[in-house]
Amino acid sequence: MRAIEVREFGGPEVLVAREVPDPVAGPGQVVVALAAADVIYLDTLLRGGWGGEHFPLRPPYVPGGGGAGTVVATGPDVDDGWVGRRVLARGSGGYAARMAAGLDELVELPGGVGWTDAAALLHDGVTALDLLRHAPVTAGDTVLIAAAAGGAGSLLVQLATAAGARVVAAARGERKLALARDLGAELTVDYGEDGWQHRVRAATGGDGVDVAFDGAGGGPGGLGAAAFETVTRGGRFVTYGTAGGGFTEIDPERAAKRSIEVTNALATRLDRAAVRELLAEVLALAAAGRLRPVIAATHPLERAADAHAALRARTTIGKSLLVL
Repeated sequence: MRAIEVREFGGPEVLVAREVPDPVAGPGQVVVALAAADVIYLDTLLRGGWGGEHFPLRPPYVPGGGGAGTVVATGPDVDDGWVGRRVLARGSGGYAARMAAGLDELVELPGGVGWTDAAALLHDGVTALDLLRHAPVTAGDTVLIAAAAGGAGSLLVQLATAAGARVVAAARGERKLALARDLGAELTVDYGEDGWQHRVRAATGGDGVDVAFDGAGGGPGGLGAAAFETVTRGGRFVTYGTAGGGFTEIDPERAAKRSIEVTNALATRLDRAAVRELLAEVLALAAAGRLRPVIAATHPLERAADAHAALRARTTIGKSLLVL
């Protein structure tokens, strides 16, 4: 089958299309012929050699965390009735024509949800719902969403708006801000401009937001640290992004002085049962027309390097996918 391999750690150019052996379903597994594969920012970091202590990948490897497709084969102990079912599969080796996945990594697609929408929700849909479990949003809350035009951020804007919150969306550039407004954000602010966090506080009468979701990161002095400054006393700050070049770390003493609850959503991993539950929930929302992923671009499998280059350049609005 055709697949993308990372032959060595490096830039997008190390993503090379190759013919590799078809996967074989083991016990408790199926083989899925993928129609669309998810691409996330984490893939670009791992390709560059980042995070070896958490993700022990060694080249050559097939990147990607899964996608949407049709079951074409089953393992020795799996019901043949799975063959032909439309599924969303989460696992390793998603940049390929086929991938093997366990039954506990599959969710059947509801009617009306297409391949690309399903693949776009594979990771970011789970992330968005999980973030709202960390910091539930209710009617009347004022919520800052940083990186609001990203895959997870654009979903958060929709979910928070639907919950009755006043959404303040932060992103870089008018194209991204226009998207956030289209999705329901009441106020938008360009975080490429100095002092943007002060504009957010001013828009809340100086009090600050009740909840801030930091999808930007950036390390000390970065965008995430600025987003923390927008939170009101007694508010909540949830960080989950690294698009700014690193994690956001907040001094515990500083947070305690303002009674702000700080959560790093990346500090804990969801188990497979929790992931499947969240996937089923987000797919149901999409099937009901209550949530739509924003798909910026679809690339042929062989052009995976283009998708990575666009993510690195931060020109992507919403999701990028690989289609087969």
